[in-house]
Amino acid sequence: MRNKPHTVPPFVIYLFLVIGLLSAVAFRLVTIINTFRPELLRPVWYFGVIGYIFFFAYRYYISEKRKKAIRENRLLEKIRSPEAISSTDRELIDYVLSSIIKSKEHLNYLFIFILSIVAVAVDVILALQGH
Repeated sequence: MRNKPHTVPPFVIYLFLVIGLLSAVAFRLVTIINTFRPELLRPVWYFGVIGYIFFFAYRYYISEKRKKAIRENRLLEKIRSPEAISSTDRELIDYVLSSIIKSKEHLNYLFIFILSIVAVAVDVILALQGH
């Protein structure tokens, strides 16, 4: 094991959570903004896209880092085998599991799910009112 992987600081976790949430809000506001302030449509859309670029690049990096630790150190094979697990393996397993537990991605998914339902409902209501 070259470098012992570690979880990122809470500040970074929350920073990317906020970036993801703000991007989700921007995308869900697009139809409403288009109805009432069409001149703001493009800036809001760019904000959402650029935010998602950063957010998903970060999520990709974290996901690949976890997979690399598991694959390079054959952690699945070691856990499935009846042989003892070394202290280094335990540290790697601790990293992967801690990383998953500390991740706030589930909050982003829940927020996007709820906000998407609200956005569709608002758009349908606006359409029915003739906007």
